[in-house]
Amino acid sequence: MEYKHTTQVVTNVEDTFDWHERKGAFRRLMPPWEKAEQVGELSSLENGSRLTFQIPLGPIKMKWIAEHSGYNPPHAFEDTMISGPFKTWHHVHSFVETEDGACRVEDNVQYTLPMGVLGRIFGGGSIKRRLKRMFRARQIRLEKDTKRYQDFAHMDRKRILIAGSSGLIGRQLIAFFDTAGHEVWRLVRNDPGKNQIQWKPSEGQINPKDLEGFDAVIHLGGAGIGDKRWTQKRMKLLEDSRTQSTELLAKTIAQLEKKPEVFIVSSAIGFYGNRGDEELTEESERGEGFLPEICDAWERAAQPARDAGIRTIHCRTGLVLDATGGALQKMLLPAQLGAGGPIGWGKQWYSWMAMDDQVYGIDYVMMTKECDGIYNFSSPNPLRQKTFAKVLGKVLWRPSFIPVPPIGIWFLLGKMGVTLATDSAKVLPNRLLESGYEFQYQTLEPALRDALGKWND
Repeated sequence: MEYKHTTQVVTNVEDTFDWHERKGAFRRLMPPWEKAEQVGELSSLENGSRLTFQIPLGPIKMKWIAEHSGYNPPHAFEDTMISGPFKTWHHVHSFVETEDGACRVEDNVQYTLPMGVLGRIFGGGSIKRRLKRMFRARQIRLEKDTKRYQDFAHMDRKRILIAGSSGLIGRQLIAFFDTAGHEVWRLVRNDPGKNQIQWKPSEGQINPKDLEGFDAVIHLGGAGIGDKRWTQKRMKLLEDSRTQSTELLAKTIAQLEKKPEVFIVSSAIGFYGNRGDEELTEESERGEGFLPEICDAWERAAQPARDAGIRTIHCRTGLVLDATGGALQKMLLPAQLGAGGPIGWGKQWYSWMAMDDQVYGIDYVMMTKECDGIYNFSSPNPLRQKTFAKVLGKVLWRPSFIPVPPIGIWFLLGKMGVTLATDSAKVLPNRLLESGYEFQYQTLEPALRDALGKWND
């Protein structure tokens, strides 16, 4: 059996091939709803090199091992499945120069299914549909990433240090930076590997010499707000994991001989608290309650870096759309069962952000020297929760009218669940828009369709 797909990108053949050779390409090309994880690192695309990754199939994980061949930069490379779900799989990636000097990527897959005739009868159609969906997602991501890469291609590549690199946003951000040609390092708590630096923020331990020479330091770390019930112990951990680590980084880089150009620290729209229908911008005052207090302390912890003259940015992030984790993942099962309706009256505002805009936005404020201070990372079009649920139901082809009582969320998740589900924050990204950032997704439906692979055609 055969499957062919063509993608047109704005970069030339050499740059497009280079993009595919970088380690972050695997994650950026993986469909955003897939939980496939790479095992080890891909050393290269050269003949004989192998890529191993795991694909979840229900409660088990299937390992896929592919060996590369046909390495002919910048024109082609191939991979053949050594072990995996197909009987055979051979994928040829071709890079063809177009008349305007750009590149056309041609994917040609030859494969056979297990179980012979029975496999073709019962699995042939579904596999074709899955391949079409997968390659469309790859096309969309490659087109978007190469276009964003072009926006700053004229600028020098940066040496970037990231804390919180294993989180939902961190994994995608590192992959994007890597494919864009930046040199990316990670701050880790365990024994460090290649391009890794060890630190122990809870103990105040970090070696300042290790931080010399970075152009940008980005801190995305902190215990997950929605991961567990908010006991007193958990609430203290949520605050300390943010403030202590941020303060340690800020004080350390402030004393360096060669300070970074920019220090980017996560924050959250929880800064504004429960504000009903009030329109909230970066100029709005802090709200009242646990989350606003955490966010305020979190942002103030970065002050030593600002006092040292380092451009310091806080990304007040909203509900980031990712099907493999975070709030959207928690919504999917009840929504797929037809129980993803209004929570309470559903009048509370949800301020959301597509994952790609989260990644592209961080890249934008890092590369744009005029960007400094507080930025709301949320779409220009927040929605009431009942409208959000209705759009999600439409994308999934499921009803979305069955209400969810807040008391049910309280029993399941406690105060944490009720706060995150029912607080209302109508947040607008005024400063991002004023800075010139162009959103990839301004409205919810196309953002959800790409995140879930549920396009209309």
